Amino acid sequence: MSSELPEFPPYLYGTAWKEDETRRLTRLAIQQGFRGIDTANQRKHYFEAAVGEGIADAIRDGLIASRDDLFLQTKFTHRRGQDDRLPYDEKAPIGTQVKQSFASSQEHLATEVVDSYVLHGPTTAKGLAAADIEAWKAMEEIHDAGGTHALGVSNVSLDQLRTLYKLARTKPRFAQIRCYAARQWDRDIRGFCAQSGIVYQGFSLLTANRNVLNHDKTKAIARRHGKTTAQVIFRFALESGMLPLTGTKDAAHMAQDLDIFDFQLTVAEVRTIETMVVGEKSQPFQIRIRRPGD
Repeated sequence: MSSELPEFPPYLYGTAWKEDETRRLTRLAIQQGFRGIDTANQRKHYFEAAVGEGIADAIRDGLIASRDDLFLQTKFTHRRGQDDRLPYDEKAPIGTQVKQSFASSQEHLATEVVDSYVLHGPTTAKGLAAADIEAWKAMEEIHDAGGTHALGVSNVSLDQLRTLYKLARTKPRFAQIRCYAARQWDRDIRGFCAQSGIVYQGFSLLTANRNVLNHDKTKAIARRHGKTTAQVIFRFALESGMLPLTGTKDAAHMAQDLDIFDFQLTVAEVRTIETMVVGEKSQPFQIRIRRPGD
């Protein structure tokens, strides 16, 4: 595989909370057209080994030619985010834990190289602890050795992201965050990402924003475009510069989630979605990202 970051798809399929269905759903997502897979070496919420099995099934069945057809992202999770099924020696130094976890991910996913390796959240709610910096340095060494094309971070505040960006030798390329409409869809973090060459990955776009999903104004926008409200929210995410994640378990919903590239929201519609929860004082924030065919 090339050492350069491949062009990432406009969507990621999230594999959290799938348990025994992980293998089947990973294969199904690939069959439906997803070419970006997000996972983590955190058995508490993910089944990374089953993701690897689902990818192998997809290759065997001819859905993709090889693992190279996918954008594959996984994560290192600190001890506080794990249960007792650890992918590393918890008594080892943090840097060693990172490398042990990564080696385990390589085995689970049957790949020497992942496209994005993510720090699955800092150890503290505010600021960055020494353990976070040590973990990032170990991730940088993995990147230096060609084990990953890019590094990322998840579940951080704007201040934490700024601090990491300042301290990091290898800058984060991705920031994956649960995105709330009530927080202006992370407007400030998205702004920093746009200025810093970081791709904002938004997750829980539907489950964290059911008030917007079910709002009469969103329904009206959906009717105008002949789409579902979920498709409108995902389209809004794309037009706001996000790389969205979806974790649906339903084949029809997978197909619908991918069917958002044949329409475009108006500036007024984008503003409506941005402001229906947070009020009319916020200003629209739009960044166009590449789409299939662009």
